[in-house]
Amino acid sequence: MGSRFTLKWTIDKSSSGLLIKDFLKKEEVSRIALTDIKFKGGSILVNNQEVNVRYPLGEGDSLVVIFPAEIPSEGVKAEDIPLTILYEDEFILIINKPAMMNTIPSREHPNGSLANALVGYYQRAGIQATSHIVTRLDRDTSGIVLIAKHRHVHHLFSKMQQDGLVKRTYEAFAGGLLVVDKGTIIEPIGRKHDSIIEREVRPDGQYACTHYQVIKWYSTFTHIELGLETGRTHQIRVHMSFLGYPLLGDDLYGGDPSLIKRQALHCKKIQFLHPIYKKEMAFTASLPEDMNGILKADLHK
Repeated sequence: MGSRFTLKWTIDKSSSGLLIKDFLKKEEVSRIALTDIKFKGGSILVNNQEVNVRYPLGEGDSLVVIFPAEIPSEGVKAEDIPLTILYEDEFILIINKPAMMNTIPSREHPNGSLANALVGYYQRAGIQATSHIVTRLDRDTSGIVLIAKHRHVHHLFSKMQQDGLVKRTYEAFAGGLLVVDKGTIIEPIGRKHDSIIEREVRPDGQYACTHYQVIKWYSTFTHIELGLETGRTHQIRVHMSFLGYPLLGDDLYGGDPSLIKRQALHCKKIQFLHPIYKKEMAFTASLPEDMNGILKADLHK
């Protein structure tokens, strides 16, 4: 297997005098991670000498934190499934997920998920990690998924998501012709009383905000772009159905299944500040064949 996940810093004047535990708190290394480092085989080095978290740092010190090896979840078995990788570094992966693939295993689909594929990929590549999926997509939704290669990186992304700093843009085909070319849907979403899967707009639901803009009108549907302020389960599907324009193929929420056999929804772009490199990053994935084929067929009518 490959080397363990490691973070390195050269201490500057502003951090001189801080105890390691206070410096690492400032760098958002969690208390749980520090406990794991202490008791599960990690280590902390200053100028190549092992120290504990109460060591005071000096300007110019080299601080290295080596995290304990991660053990893949026993509930997610490794599978050799091809992955479309848009970007990879030692901390993150950007995957273009096809439709009809679960993000994580489910009771109905225990195999063939993105998580299964990741565990298999890591094993073959000698990466000591388990699957940390930051941005999940429904089984039938295609497009970009952000993966953290380590629990600490996932922790940093979770904080960024809470602050709205991971931006995703979607494309979808809404049944019917939208009258207004752009707008914002602010309606609370909650679980339907008689279903464990289906959601609905309901007064006691969680706050949910979706922005949409028309890309183009077609004969019986509208090609739209969407951005989310919140990330509720089925948010785009529920909001568009509530508006009276359910997504094509989305039979759970009243969409027409005649042109496509899954909801016509694709995550086409993601933007974020890299949590380690501290640089802005953006990735795009064009529409998959099934959605692109609908556009081409309509143009030839």
